[in-house]
Amino acid sequence: MKLLRYGPLGQEKPGLLDADGTIRDLSAVIDDLDPGTISDATFARIAAIDPASLPAVSGNPRIGSCVGRPGKYICIGLNYSDHAAEAGMDLPPEPIVFFKATSAVCGPNDDIEIPRGSTKTDWEVELGVVIGKHAKYVDEADALDYVAGYCLTNDVSERAFQLEHSGQWVKGKSADTFGPTGPWLVTRDEVADPQNLSMWLDVNGKRYQDGSTKTMVYGVAFVVSYLSRFMSLQPGDIISTGTPPGVGMGQKPQVFLKPGDVMELGIEGLGTQHQKLVQG
Repeated sequence: MKLLRYGPLGQEKPGLLDADGTIRDLSAVIDDLDPGTISDATFARIAAIDPASLPAVSGNPRIGSCVGRPGKYICIGLNYSDHAAEAGMDLPPEPIVFFKATSAVCGPNDDIEIPRGSTKTDWEVELGVVIGKHAKYVDEADALDYVAGYCLTNDVSERAFQLEHSGQWVKGKSADTFGPTGPWLVTRDEVADPQNLSMWLDVNGKRYQDGSTKTMVYGVAFVVSYLSRFMSLQPGDIISTGTPPGVGMGQKPQVFLKPGDVMELGIEGLGTQHQKLVQG
């Protein structure tokens, strides 16, 4: 299934995308798509409903983040071998883990704000993993059972804040709107192999990123298991799993985003995003 949230910011309703691409209202079934409702049991209940029996949503509503109010937004750094080479950095002996503030989460097509004082705002198309049940000390062999589904994310980053201001990466990752997520939460049964998905990102019509989850250093199952050693994972938590090569920082000369630029990105089977850059 492809589950989503639609409507004005702060007033999103849960929805289902049917086979014809029509949004169906799930408000009579669940209150929202959030940590309180993301579970195998809820998804089984929705799957048993005939989509045609649900009200069709008219018009072209705004699409919100496919997860409302996530408890954690965890990111994995330098997790693609070809991106690490592009950055001139050694492959990490263990996953690099950092957080993005949940206040950065926004809809997949919302405007992206360039922060005040920014000189190096950059892009990163990534595979998002949404946790579906409490996970603690999970074996890698069982890890995918704890995944509710997958989504498209753009790990928007301010490289000067991230790398030149000392301290942790979170400063360059957490500005408002730096976490566009969605359009859909695609349930795990529809993603046969999360390690074989093509992914791309364009800026102003130019293809910069053209990669595949095949080149991940640490795959989804390992990452979920690994993280569960250090913290419990909860329903609705989002893990953004790293980016392939082609980021602005890796260009020669480097390219960074400016007001008026447009980003478009997508992952096979998980939909697309479209964002305009505005000055924050």
